[in-house]
Parts: sequence; C-alpha cells; structure tokens
Amino acid sequence: MTRDALEIRLPRSTQTLFRARGLTKVYGMGETEVRALAGVDLDLAEGELVVLLGPSGSGKTTLLNNLGGLDVPTSGELSYRGMDLTSADEAQLTRYRRDSVGFIFQFYNLIPSLTALENVALITEIARDPMPAEQALEMMHLGGRLDHFPAQLSGGEQQRVAIARAIAKRPEVLLCDEPTGALDIRTGIVVLEAIERANRELGTLTVLITHNAAMADMADRVLYFSDGRVHREHRNASRAPANSLNW
Repeated sequence: MTRDALEIRLPRSTQTLFRARGLTKVYGMGETEVRALAGVDLDLAEGELVVLLGPSGSGKTTLLNNLGGLDVPTSGELSYRGMDLTSADEAQLTRYRRDSVGFIFQFYNLIPSLTALENVALITEIARDPMPAEQALEMMHLGGRLDHFPAQLSGGEQQRVAIARAIAKRPEVLLCDEPTGALDIRTGIVVLEAIERANRELGTLTVLITHNAAMADMADRVLYFSDGRVHREHRNASRAPANSLNW
C-alpha cells in the first residue's frame, strides 16, 4: 500500500480532517526502547467510520491517543484541519480535546455519585456548542434513565451514557477504544448501534479499535495494523448495519 493509494481512496467530496505522514512514537530509551508507531501514513476524512484491526501491541491505541491529543508523536507529521498536533502546546491540545474530540473507552468512567443526566451535563457545561444533555441521552434511547445512577444501570446502558457524554459536545471526531470489550454480544451490538447512529446523524468521523474482525463490515474503511504500521487497507463497498454482524 502506497501513500498515494491512501489519498486516492478518500472520497473527493469529503474533507480530510487528519493527515499523518511518517508518524512515529517511541517509548523509553536504549535497550528499553519500544517503537509503538513506526512510520504511519494515513488520511482520515469527515463522516467516515474507520475500524482499526490488529494484534495487541500493534500501535492502534497509540495512534488513537495521538489523534486525540492525549499523547504527542516522537516524529513525523500529524495535523488536524491544518493544525499541527506535533508542535501544539498543552493549552492548545486541551482546547482541541475539549472542542473537537469525543472519547469512548472500554470502561465507562462514569462518576458513581452522579445520575446519567448529571454525568452528561458535566461535558455540556464546558463544551463550546453542546446539545442539551437530555437530547444526547435520548439519542442513545436512555430518556427513561435520566435520573438513574450508574449502579442502577446495566453495563450496556452505562456505555451508552458514556457515548452520550462524548457526543453531547457535538465533536467532529469520535475515538472509540474497544467500546464493546467488557460487554456480551447482545449488549455489544446495542452499543455499536449507538455509535453507528452518532456517526450517521452527527456526521462525526468515527475511529473504532476492536479485536473483533466481524466489526470490519460496519466500516467505510478498515485499517489493519502490524508492528506499528498500517499493513493494509480495505474499503467496503457498503456498510453493514451493526445488528447484522455475524459475531
């Protein structure tokens, strides 16, 4: 796969949000050096749903952390709408994360003493142009759970609260790291449907890490990682609905 191939495959009518060239991330020094990213070239466009597949340690989470401004590359180019993320200072990265990026992790990270509505409202109070917290929860079909505390919700409901919290700021980018990893198959599909809906209705670029190859069918593109690089890319002719995936 060449750099040009990646660029040509992007829809011409879709604007590129992320551009990465020769992206590397090295942890440690000398004999303890770990090369988590070893020269990643890619473009990610607005509205896409992209699945990252590959074994543990192949660089998927490191890439996600760099895209989200949680970490910075060691070398190479990484830009978001022309903003150079490799040279941004902490104040710029904080503003970028607050205004543009929603995160969904395997574990929900909800505050136990707050209701579902209050957990989402924490984000809407600091976001630049948020939707009402109630609306975000309604999108996740949780309108009847607004006043419930996390301990009163199932795992799938808690994860959907976490998704509502992430999308309430109306982010352009939604980064999902194993969002169904702690869930059973049926509940996992419900969560994927919620992510799918956010991508479709909000037009959010969605990047999803998984070890479940079946999820590749719901993506526009699938990037296969190995040894810190994009080993190959596949574009689906059409996206399969989450509830049709063969787990």
